[in-house]
Amino acid sequence: MSSSHPPTAILTAAAPWYRTITAAQWKVLAAAKLGWMLDAMDFVLYAMAIGQLRAYFTIDDAATDLLGAVTLVMSAFGGVVFDYVADRVARARALIVTILIFSLASLSSLGASTSRTIVQLMMWRALLGVGMGGSERRARCSSARAGPRASQQGHQHHAVGLGVGYVLAAVMAGLFLDTFNLSRDAWRWLFAFGVVPALFTLWVRRSVPEPASWIERGAAAGERRNPFGVIFGPAYRTRTLPIIALNSAVQFGYWGVFFWLPGFLAKPVAQGGAGMNVVGSIPWILSIQLGAYCGYLSFGFIADRLGRRVTFILFMLTAAIVVPVYGQMARSPMTQILLGPVFGYAAHGYFSLFGTFIAEIFPTAVRTTRQGICYNLGRLAGAIAPYTIGALATVPTIGIGFALATTSVFFLAAALLILTLPDRSGRPLDA
Repeated sequence: MSSSHPPTAILTAAAPWYRTITAAQWKVLAAAKLGWMLDAMDFVLYAMAIGQLRAYFTIDDAATDLLGAVTLVMSAFGGVVFDYVADRVARARALIVTILIFSLASLSSLGASTSRTIVQLMMWRALLGVGMGGSERRARCSSARAGPRASQQGHQHHAVGLGVGYVLAAVMAGLFLDTFNLSRDAWRWLFAFGVVPALFTLWVRRSVPEPASWIERGAAAGERRNPFGVIFGPAYRTRTLPIIALNSAVQFGYWGVFFWLPGFLAKPVAQGGAGMNVVGSIPWILSIQLGAYCGYLSFGFIADRLGRRVTFILFMLTAAIVVPVYGQMARSPMTQILLGPVFGYAAHGYFSLFGTFIAEIFPTAVRTTRQGICYNLGRLAGAIAPYTIGALATVPTIGIGFALATTSVFFLAAALLILTLPDRSGRPLDA
């Protein structure tokens, strides 16, 4: 009896995704995961050191908020620049572009440790933001190049790199800011040591070859239509704008919470914080990131059962409920134990959606550039979050706990915005 599908094809289709990708594709996913890890670590190192920086430079909360916002704004700029360079100019030299991006991140972290004035620190943080944005976009492109199945299922695994970077930054901050007793210059040592993971990531990235098909497509880059004209044109404008709004809502909520979380946990109770020092806050940060890890890995499995939009909405609603409760009750160790993992789970796991759901909406010719534009415009909204939450926290009747709770509005907005986008699960990608 004949069959329209050869036995090997049937086996391949039924096999788990992780058994269908090659060793080279695993290398690509590992490199992407390290890129996300570096992105998160570099940003969180600053958030952990805010207290020392405020005392060293004698600056107020508004200045520290501005430094955080500058890094996010420039990371959006770096992501757009990388998209243009890699997608339109230098695909055949993409490895060189990657090396330059990570060298920039390493130089910026080391340079920040030598800052003598707040202006110098801001300049180095801005440069670091450019490197962060480029490395993040590189991670997304790497995932896409690993192949459809690896990209769709593997995205949630290298998204775990965000959590790993957060934990690594927290541990490093505990050692350099508290344990080693390095006095007023402890933050300098912390930033300088931040170069080491960047150099390791660069070493790993150098061993990941570019696939021939990806390089060959670069030769025809000049013949393709302007991607900006396509995604903002009549055919796709109604998809592009809601995607930008969705990214903006999610990133405002995320950065509004997690930029201020280390400071909130370490701040004295009299000032509205949880009353821990940097070292004391590490176990609770680890519990949150444990929940985040489970959220990243389980999102895809839940989405397979309930659908991606329904799963995303459930995560958003849970985050909108848990964040205000956590902000008001985090001074209790029992609350930390019970709510920390749930908080991390709901406030992180939804990122696993963005690697596939949104990528499927646009044609292949503009998919990478479109992802970069929409994500980085959303990150601009995320850049406003640290300053906004910080400003609200200074209002005597609000405080940092209630300020963090305002991010729930943006999580709820994201739950509504996802309904405006089509779910193309199971459909072939547009050419």
